[in-house]
Amino acid sequence: MSTAPSSRPRINRQAARRDDGEAHVEDAVELTKEASRAARRRSLSLLGELIRPVRVRFWVTLAMVVVSQATKAAGPAIIALGIDRALPALLRGESALIWLTGAAYLGAALATAFLTAGYVTSTAKLSQAMLLDLRVRVFRHTQRLSLDFHEHYTSGRIISRQTSDLEALRELLDSGVSSLVSGVLFMLFTAGTVFLLDWPSGIIMLFAAVPMFALARWYQTRSEVAFRASRVASARLIVHFVETMTGIRAVKAFRKEAENNERYGELAEDYRSVTARSIQLNGVLQPGLVLIGNVTVAVVLLVAGLRVLDGGLAVGVLLALVLSVKRFFQPLADMAMFYNSFQSATAALEKVSGLLAEAPTVVPPREPEPLRDPRGDVRFDGVEFHYGAGPVVLPRFDLHIPAGQTVALVGATGAGKSTLAKLVARFYDVTSGALTLDGVDLRRLSTPDLRRAVVMVTQEAFLFSGSVADNIALGRPTATRTEIEAAARAVGAHEFISALPDGYDTDVNKRGGRVSAGQRQLISFARAFLAAPAVLILDEATSSLDIPSERLVQAGLARLLAQRGRTAIIIAHRLSTVEIADRVLVMDGGRIVEDGTPDELIRGGGRFAALHGAWQDSLV
Repeated sequence: MSTAPSSRPRINRQAARRDDGEAHVEDAVELTKEASRAARRRSLSLLGELIRPVRVRFWVTLAMVVVSQATKAAGPAIIALGIDRALPALLRGESALIWLTGAAYLGAALATAFLTAGYVTSTAKLSQAMLLDLRVRVFRHTQRLSLDFHEHYTSGRIISRQTSDLEALRELLDSGVSSLVSGVLFMLFTAGTVFLLDWPSGIIMLFAAVPMFALARWYQTRSEVAFRASRVASARLIVHFVETMTGIRAVKAFRKEAENNERYGELAEDYRSVTARSIQLNGVLQPGLVLIGNVTVAVVLLVAGLRVLDGGLAVGVLLALVLSVKRFFQPLADMAMFYNSFQSATAALEKVSGLLAEAPTVVPPREPEPLRDPRGDVRFDGVEFHYGAGPVVLPRFDLHIPAGQTVALVGATGAGKSTLAKLVARFYDVTSGALTLDGVDLRRLSTPDLRRAVVMVTQEAFLFSGSVADNIALGRPTATRTEIEAAARAVGAHEFISALPDGYDTDVNKRGGRVSAGQRQLISFARAFLAAPAVLILDEATSSLDIPSERLVQAGLARLLAQRGRTAIIIAHRLSTVEIADRVLVMDGGRIVEDGTPDELIRGGGRFAALHGAWQDSLV
């Protein structure tokens, strides 16, 4: 008696948990469906935007497709007219109708041929114009997106959008769409012809459409999943390949070839598996459609043939019906083949439209405030910042850096130094508060004014393909050769550049592979100095330099910082770089815990003094 009451609540709780679980699953399914519907709407919207600039050619092409399929479908009806009407008239000595019928058939054939050639050519031009628009749009949008996007969206995925996804769209637009549309229109016109010739045969075709539709629906639901999985597997394969090739030095250094080969083999096997699945589905669809078509032709031939024997149907109509019904199913094989491309392109379009739907978090103002002669006065006023939905990285933060001051930021990894520099460069916007340059909020500055006033040299000294002079002039393309060489001399880069095979005209090759890491950093320094910014940010920019090169850079840096009273923010683990600073800020947990000149902080015996002492000991 005592166990019954206690067991009943337990069962209820289990049922409740099961109901909750089912409810969560249902919610997840609904969210997935809604996301899928949103992706389709987004893709259709993008397709409409691509068609809009070429809409005249689009409608002309569509008209050519419609007329060509109508004339193509009219062939059997003209033959029936010739057999049942023109031949008896010819036997009576009336030849006009046979000539008219022949001319009509020839005219329909010629119209079909010329219009088909016309819409195939027009479709190719249409697709190339749309793809050019889309390719340029993806590139421009990817560049316009903020740094936070590029820090979570891998370069391999972006490359996949620009290569395999756009290639899938090209295959569909070049010939797939025209084949699908022309096939559907031809089937509709042919069905209309059959109904006009003999409605009972048309009813038989309608019955045949039921298993055909069921088979197509079965294929659609499964192939849609298979092709989305194929796009994902393809993207993963490309991402792994790009990462391996990009980091090939690290792969060689740590002997990761075997592990990478194994991982690549797994990804390639996944791609092969999902591709084979889609091929198997197509292997069921095409034979099924052929079978349905042949059975339908046989049934029409049997039923209509019996009516011919009874005198209820003309021989020419029977021939036209058999030809029309057989031709009705001919486009299905091509449509099934291009439906694969359609599914692949649909998944690709969803991914591309998803990329284009990404919005930059740092946007230029609509009505910017001018900054004609920047001085470099930087002020943080009640600033808070966090990356996306993450925790606060910089709690309420107040800081003033007067124009012309050189400030060094030191502290442990994760203290917030690089975050502060990224905010000044406006790679990110502050979450709250205000960050101003010469009294103007950075969010109110135009992009050209901001990029002219603030230049950042990062730890990664990236060089683009081209000459050394081109790379130095990146920040100021109008610079003369004399100005380029003067900037290189200022940072101590002139001697090694002059020693290169073609001097300043030497091609640095891909990513600067022709020069050493230290030399790349010196070139990036010359690039930044030539830009002559009001605020120069060095984010651990001397980390790649050896001691002699570092001393050359420090000497050139001191001279350049003295010119025009340029403001400098230096982030460095090497405290030798800090020696030229007017002021040192020690950061910890996003806060400034020490602030003063290098000598003041060393005498104060705080954290900077401890760091300085450890650095001095390391030199002994």
